[in-house]
Amino acid sequence: MSAVYKLVGAEMSPYSVKVRSYFRGKAIAHQWIVASAAVREEYRSYCRIPVIPVVVTPQDEGIQDSTPIIERLEADQGGPSIHPDDTVTYFLSCLLEEFGDEWANKWMFHFRWAREVDQQSAATRLARTRDPEAADAALAPMVDKIIERMTGRVWFVGSNAQNAPQIEAGFDAALALLDRHLTARAYLFGARPSFGDFGLAPQLYSASTDPTAGARIAARYPNVLAWLQRMLWPRVEGDFEDWTTLQATLLPFLTAQVGTRFMPWTVANLAAVRDGREEFSVDLDGQRWTQKPQKYHAKSLAALRQKYDGITDKSALDPVLEQAGCLQGLRATA
Repeated sequence: MSAVYKLVGAEMSPYSVKVRSYFRGKAIAHQWIVASAAVREEYRSYCRIPVIPVVVTPQDEGIQDSTPIIERLEADQGGPSIHPDDTVTYFLSCLLEEFGDEWANKWMFHFRWAREVDQQSAATRLARTRDPEAADAALAPMVDKIIERMTGRVWFVGSNAQNAPQIEAGFDAALALLDRHLTARAYLFGARPSFGDFGLAPQLYSASTDPTAGARIAARYPNVLAWLQRMLWPRVEGDFEDWTTLQATLLPFLTAQVGTRFMPWTVANLAAVRDGREEFSVDLDGQRWTQKPQKYHAKSLAALRQKYDGITDKSALDPVLEQAGCLQGLRATA
């Protein structure tokens, strides 16, 4: 039996890039298989739902969903951990992994499909991935269909006329804070990649490949850009830092982005899912945000709360979460 994992994904899928970066960072033998039409049927039997990435283990088992994939492999593989030993930084890393998957994805998806230049770029690349041998003229109808389908789905992440200014302003504000934080370190929590890096960096990397967001990152945020490139082949270069050295630059990011925007949104989303509402609104930093509920995010919030509940001694963690505005949203009664 081969000891090589198979990873079926796409360069434009941030969740595929996330898992690939993890495989590379942990030096796990794997084969990267581009999810083209030619391989769709071959790997369909490994999928519970028709989405990427899909990992096929050496035991011929299929695994999906980037977070469970990494958690499963981290438990199985050993080696240098992606989780800090300290309770505070361990949980903050988990929190940023969730933030990356569920909120930073809104930045990426919005910028990719909000403007014609980005639509054309993304749709052309997607069409070429699906049919690498097609002539340019033959791709044109597929490009048009992709644009039509994807621009009709931006509501799913909350990209609409009302929310667009918040998304774009939040993107720039977040990257400015991240750029400052990354001035003094290679990764979010020090000299080695963490769970939080694997959640956040791939969303921003995917955005960096699109014209509008990519130009902003390249022109304004050099430390973020270097981090995104580093995370394509992450490696352990030293140790995780203590919260005492991270706090000055990481706490402002946690407060302004996770506590002020993401946590109120995810709690409001959960309430809307529970109530069976078709739409919900919530005030985020004094601005009204409106969108349709997202059922998956209700499940991922529950998983994050389970991780929080599983920490026995929260005496050092809770004051940090309280200061960042995240504590109440992590309690099951919120």
